Amino acid sequence: MDPGQTYLSLEEPNNANHLWRYSPWKKVHPTGNTREIPDDFSEPEITLLLLDGGEVPEGVTIIKEPLETKQNTFSDPVSMNFIDAVSSNHKFTLKVKNNTVLNQPVVLKINSGISNSAMNLTIQIGRHCEFELVTQIVGNAPWFGLIRNSEIGEGSIINDVLVGQMNSGTLLRVDAINIGRDAQVKAGSISSGSERTKADLRYMMNENGGNLRVLGSILSADKMHIDHHVEIHHEAPNTFSRLDWHSACGGNSRTIGTGMLRVANGAVGADAGQLFHNLLLSEKAEADSIPELEVSEHDVVGCGHGTANGPVDEEQLFYLEARGFNPDDAKDALIAAFLNSTLSEMGSEILHQWLADNLQDELKSLTTSETN
Repeated sequence: MDPGQTYLSLEEPNNANHLWRYSPWKKVHPTGNTREIPDDFSEPEITLLLLDGGEVPEGVTIIKEPLETKQNTFSDPVSMNFIDAVSSNHKFTLKVKNNTVLNQPVVLKINSGISNSAMNLTIQIGRHCEFELVTQIVGNAPWFGLIRNSEIGEGSIINDVLVGQMNSGTLLRVDAINIGRDAQVKAGSISSGSERTKADLRYMMNENGGNLRVLGSILSADKMHIDHHVEIHHEAPNTFSRLDWHSACGGNSRTIGTGMLRVANGAVGADAGQLFHNLLLSEKAEADSIPELEVSEHDVVGCGHGTANGPVDEEQLFYLEARGFNPDDAKDALIAAFLNSTLSEMGSEILHQWLADNLQDELKSLTTSETN
């Protein structure tokens, strides 16, 4: 059965399904008619360069391939098959050869265009690689869908950061990341653009010794609705994961962060933890965090979770204003510092500086409405 037929054979998910509880599929679907699969999706424009503007080395390539999407058993079938169907002619593979080591981050820039578009991206990273990958999404499409199926090879050290900077519209993102033996991965998400974001991020650790940090810096304003669902599956022994998620919410916006840590029977020595922090910038802003654990193995190092919500600290605002900051700049500085606590962990100093500058521009434009 092709992805379109598979999608149509599935029942529409309801709010009993945790993934769709806060962002119903009907509202995420590009037309609202969930039994429809539009056939007019365009192909986004993509560029692949080093962060300093140089060309990527020969060991890193991206090609358009009409391949079937590799199916997995741990991703949501509704969103996966829908995006697979509407991106059937827009499938790409990013390949990184074994032993590739880069000092400059690689930037994959995806321009969604001005009409509904979608992309299916397979990322194949070889053994013992070490580099940073930034996937930057821009554009004015009313709806954009992205699948990223990743295989990270044995012993590789990868910083994988996605920056969502669409000017408006809806972003539906599905990540299915397989982490190889002894691989070390930092997976960062920055979201500050689209009016509605629904992200389903799932990480499979079924090889011994995998190490994963999932980091979020989320800024929402106006009427944005930003919903991230994160699942980390510990299937193999001696795996380690941390989920650290920071959201700053203003205006009438809403952010949702759902974290599920699953430790399977036999995942001896697993060490898993998650923590959500939400900064509320206005009385009407809403932030929901739902950390969950499902532990089937008793011999673990530790499994824990927590969440905290709160407004901007008035004493810190007063302190900055007393030292010459005007109220707007003081508030911006505190928001930036709050988000920077996860942003600074996403990569090297070079990458962090680029991300911080990028987010500062967004911060200025998105917090103006909060102070007027």
